[in-house]
Amino acid sequence: MDAIDKKILRALSQRGRLTNAELAEAVGLSASPCWTRVKRLEQAGVIRGYAALLDQAALGLPDTVFIEVMMERHDEENLKRFESSVRAIPEVLECHLITGEYDYMIKAAVSGTQGYETLLRERLYRLPGIRHTRTSFALKCLKQEMAPVPV
Repeated sequence: MDAIDKKILRALSQRGRLTNAELAEAVGLSASPCWTRVKRLEQAGVIRGYAALLDQAALGLPDTVFIEVMMERHDEENLKRFESSVRAIPEVLECHLITGEYDYMIKAAVSGTQGYETLLRERLYRLPGIRHTRTSFALKCLKQEMAPVPV
């Protein structure tokens, strides 16, 4: 990946809907070589896709919670059932298998404490194998990126 590829990635990370002509102009290329580079970055998996960024608050879920989950058992079947189930919960934005005292870290969008309680009681506590959870509410998001942008 050279400096021009990095310029392309920076430009697309800021404005993913740029036309090829706009992108080419922004990075100092003509349209054809720019298109070739973008296609190469897509085929290499550096660019995985394009998406609209939705506003949580506008969707009625203005609050973000981080939920640490400790599992009862760590057998493969139990973990796979949990992971499959958590993927189906629409409020869950991210779920990571982590090291430390807890097994998973879930980032979820909720509507206040009542929305959090509903998520916890009606969705998470019904998942197989959960032993214990611990939650923190985000007060403010200081930075949000989809991936690190190359410099």
